[in-house]
Amino acid sequence: MTTSGGNVARWTSRSIGTRVQHHIFYFLIKYGGRRNAYFLLSFVALYYVLCRPSIRAKATPYLSRRFRKRGFLCRLTDSYRMFVALGQALIDRAIIGILGEKWIEVSFPDRDSLLHLVGEGRGVILMTAHVGCWQTAMASLTLMGVPVHLVLRREEDDVDMHYYEHAGTKAPFTIIDPGSAMGGVIEMMQALKRGEIVCIMGDRQLGSRKGAVTVDFLGDKALFPFSAFKIASATGAPVIVLFSHKSGPAHNKLRIYGVIRVKPDLGMSDKELLPYVSQFVNALESYTQDHPYQFFNFFEMWENDLQISEGKKGNAR
Repeated sequence: MTTSGGNVARWTSRSIGTRVQHHIFYFLIKYGGRRNAYFLLSFVALYYVLCRPSIRAKATPYLSRRFRKRGFLCRLTDSYRMFVALGQALIDRAIIGILGEKWIEVSFPDRDSLLHLVGEGRGVILMTAHVGCWQTAMASLTLMGVPVHLVLRREEDDVDMHYYEHAGTKAPFTIIDPGSAMGGVIEMMQALKRGEIVCIMGDRQLGSRKGAVTVDFLGDKALFPFSAFKIASATGAPVIVLFSHKSGPAHNKLRIYGVIRVKPDLGMSDKELLPYVSQFVNALESYTQDHPYQFFNFFEMWENDLQISEGKKGNAR
């Protein structure tokens, strides 16, 4: 494992679809329910797979590693299933805001375990990833009676709406912008010192590579951020690996995949960071084995892909 300098490939939070396309789905949800929205989604996903190779290529880095030695037709099928699963997650998120939370059931059998960890009084870092319908999971966390803070980067011209925006209400959690001064670290540490919950994505590095390390993920070296573990070391907060997955048409499930205890005064060396980042990555890899089509990180995270991408940019200059 090594720390890396330089900048990672540029990432954008903007949605693929246009504002009109999104509102067509919102209209169907409001007046036709989930079934009609899912029906249209099946054709939209097929269009992207067959007619938009540049969009289909976004899923290739992950699918080529999760399903090795696949033929062309199998790869098309994998891409289609993944796009359908992503679309359903986005539709479910909209359903909560448009039709109400009763339309989506979320089970969380580990809820008492999480409350027990919160009860330690050091706050908790919920480390999740771009898997399942994580936005739906956030709606459940806000019902626990503990203030929740979500580290979220969002561009102003993003047309995709969060569930509380559909309902015309304020966010039930505090949003911490990682693009702000100090990357939002001060706000996170203050929240943890108050014994509150901070939710952060552990599978996507933004900005400089100096904040990331390389770890084996699905057979190749990939970049993962380590800032959450530094914060946990400074505050004593446990890091809880929490993932959600869609388990039925109207059902999602939250599960704790592990609790990571970080030693105090953690240094910056590879040897000290490796055990903690690797625990998270191992949990994420386990998730992809159980739910292979619910991993929605289209960011360039594998080193080989980053080198190819940067090489192309260098040649273009």
